[in-house]
Amino acid sequence: MKNVNTKASLKINETMNKKLERYIEDYSSPEDPVLEDLYRQTHIRFVNPNMVSGHLQGKILEFISMMIRPENILEIGTFTGYSAICLSKGLRPDGKLITIEINDELSAFAHFYFCQSGADEKIIQMTGRAQDIVPTLDRMFDLVFIDGDKREYVEYYQLIIDKVRPGGFILADNVLWGGKVIENESNDQQTSGIINFNSMIRNEKSIEDVILPLRDGLMLIRKKEK
Repeated sequence: MKNVNTKASLKINETMNKKLERYIEDYSSPEDPVLEDLYRQTHIRFVNPNMVSGHLQGKILEFISMMIRPENILEIGTFTGYSAICLSKGLRPDGKLITIEINDELSAFAHFYFCQSGADEKIIQMTGRAQDIVPTLDRMFDLVFIDGDKREYVEYYQLIIDKVRPGGFILADNVLWGGKVIENESNDQQTSGIINFNSMIRNEKSIEDVILPLRDGLMLIRKKEK
């Protein structure tokens, strides 16, 4: 009987969570029509469409960018371009967003929606490994969004931290990784990558951070001003 009750309780909680998510969406500003189409086409055309940011996280990224009003944004992991469009909305009039994607097959799709959204002149697409590209970027960033290969989060951070201005921000996606981060050990390299990243950030003295329980966990990191 205990197992039956537990399953019933989980089902009730899942139903309640879906209702709350719908409520949150209904009482938040509506999704941009271009982003709505991008989201739908991503789910139709690509494997692992859950990697796309989506309405709620997209709005959070947009608002964070609008509050910071960055001149330069760096994004590691373009995928189909949803988050890049959202982040670009907070750029200063002369600002630029550089987005890096290792999969060259996604480039044309993302560029189409950059044009549809009117953000194409603000967004610079680069294809390749972030480890090869970031060292060549000769500018300081006000905001960085990390959403690439989870195994490489530590490398990404080490590459970009000196390119973030004092007082600037880094956002890291998927830092709760489906709840797997609370496991003591993991043979999954993606999970280990996130766990190692979170542990490294916890011990960093030059930054402060907070994790938002949004979707799969969004970490906000602020580089301290000296």
